[in-house]
Amino acid sequence: MTTILVTGATGTLGRQVSDRLRTEGADVRGLSRRSPSYAVDLRDGKGLDAAVDGVDAIVHCASSPRGGDDRAAGFLIEAARRAGVPHLVYISIVGVDRVPLGYYTLKHQVERMIEDSGVGATIQRTTQFHDLVLSVVSGAAKLPVLPVPAGVSVQPVDSGEVADRLAALALGAPAGRVPDLGGPEVRKFTDLAGAYLRATGRRRRVVPVRLAGKAYAAYRSGGHLSPEHAVGTVTFEEFLARLHRRTG
Repeated sequence: MTTILVTGATGTLGRQVSDRLRTEGADVRGLSRRSPSYAVDLRDGKGLDAAVDGVDAIVHCASSPRGGDDRAAGFLIEAARRAGVPHLVYISIVGVDRVPLGYYTLKHQVERMIEDSGVGATIQRTTQFHDLVLSVVSGAAKLPVLPVPAGVSVQPVDSGEVADRLAALALGAPAGRVPDLGGPEVRKFTDLAGAYLRATGRRRRVVPVRLAGKAYAAYRSGGHLSPEHAVGTVTFEEFLARLHRRTG
């Protein structure tokens, strides 16, 4: 039986990756700070050696927008080296090399760390998840008007489709950086905000807001998009409808 360690196993993506791998017959070790079996805090790496011992692959889904991804990856890479783990799969973001945002910069740094580690690796970049777009627009909708970044388009992808891809990659051989996985449509942020309002029956005026800075300029120029890899199939409206059915 193939044994695979999934970091961030309680998160939106890691939980689904774990489920997909179990369906394929893999023995999954779910690593997170709250895991009953593999409670490891990647910020200090304690307990990692036991968690990676004997695994055939690692799927690294754990990440924090508050920083520290490079430090966590360093601990994980060293533990993988010591244990002789043959395959490390890493989920990254389209545009980490084009959008000068701190979180993206760290993700790109982790990519380079993994590529230089000597560990067999696969790196998968994806566009933003539907869940992230929902979080942005639902939070903004708490205001009297719904502000969105002016001139910015998004190509949201379903996290379940990303989980399918990562599980398949983990069960295969190291492949280096593989083609991007983008959502099915490039949509203006204003359109997605409107879709959210229609789906929830809320009434707000969508207000495009111009922002400052190099990161915003990179978003406006589409540095986070991958229209040539629009291989996802679930649209934002379909995601919202499915969420509505699930929550009643």
